Amino acid sequence: MVGGGEGAFIGEVHRIAARMGGEIELAAGVFGTNRESSLRCGERLYLNPARVYPDFSAMVGGERALPESERIDFVTVCTPNRWHFTIAKAFLEGGFHVMCEKPVAMSSEEAFELKKIIRQSGKMFALMHNYTGYPMVKQARKIVTDGVLGELRKINVEYSLGWLAAPNAGKQAAWRVDPKQAGISGCMADIGTHAENLIQYVTGLTITEVNADLATFVEGRSLDDDGSVLLRFGNGARGLIFASEVSTGEENNFILKIYGDKAALEWRQQTPEELIIRSNDAPIQILRRGWPGTGEAAAKASRLPAGHPEGFLEAFANIYNAFAESIRTGVPGDYPGIDDGVEEMLFLEAIVRNSGSGEKWTKMGC
Repeated sequence: MVGGGEGAFIGEVHRIAARMGGEIELAAGVFGTNRESSLRCGERLYLNPARVYPDFSAMVGGERALPESERIDFVTVCTPNRWHFTIAKAFLEGGFHVMCEKPVAMSSEEAFELKKIIRQSGKMFALMHNYTGYPMVKQARKIVTDGVLGELRKINVEYSLGWLAAPNAGKQAAWRVDPKQAGISGCMADIGTHAENLIQYVTGLTITEVNADLATFVEGRSLDDDGSVLLRFGNGARGLIFASEVSTGEENNFILKIYGDKAALEWRQQTPEELIIRSNDAPIQILRRGWPGTGEAAAKASRLPAGHPEGFLEAFANIYNAFAESIRTGVPGDYPGIDDGVEEMLFLEAIVRNSGSGEKWTKMGC
């Protein structure tokens, strides 16, 4: 692992999730730019101090110098955004598979370059959009694929948090609103990309045009902490992403609604075991994980019988398990990859260009 040291929420989530399948063991790392802090983290994780490296370049060289049976198989990159491309590139070119936090890079140019490097390296690459790992999200995808909703017309996503409503929200907040660390966007890069990715994962539709209103409410910030984006899709459907990190009092309110000409579905991250199906000529139907009505994809992503709640950590773990299987078999699995990374960067660049430009619509990739 590179990143995810002391005070980093997401690093510990990755470590717990990776262990859940019983196949992945943390063996080496760089847990931040502060050497003493990184060593303390490594000691707490019972790592050999010789494999708690001073920086990622030393880690690539140090692991390559070990016998193949002892060196790491893959690295997880969970640093601030500015390091994602550089670290992933170094490990891929060093002969290691890579799991990377989102967004994949600081620009679409970097994302396209990374795609080329992945292809040349022959190594596996996974992008951690953990919400695709939920069983009932996979069930939603199957319902859409089976045509239960009919022709898709409208896709709405809300992702609202309140943690950045105050100016001083802590270390984890600071880098997310710093252009040098986060890139061209704050809130939309942090959680808006989850919304964009989930839409495309579940529906298979491609966003073609965007109309964005990005806002910065807290004084002193250089990047957006709130945003609304109107969407147009290739099949003629319309949509909306509302993402906010200044929605006071909200926790992790992530809601997906998809409307077709036959039926509609709704999934909520705060009640992730349920999937709501609606139509105009039948009672509302609620599918629950582990009960009749759910299919093979949802079952494969489940660990416990119904009534024993599964959620955030298990979704991360499902992606880790699929990635581990890909490394064993050489066959890419059901998890986001570099194409998703390219799409999220094109999305971010399009909405940033559009917001405040006076243009009604901006085409993706233009």
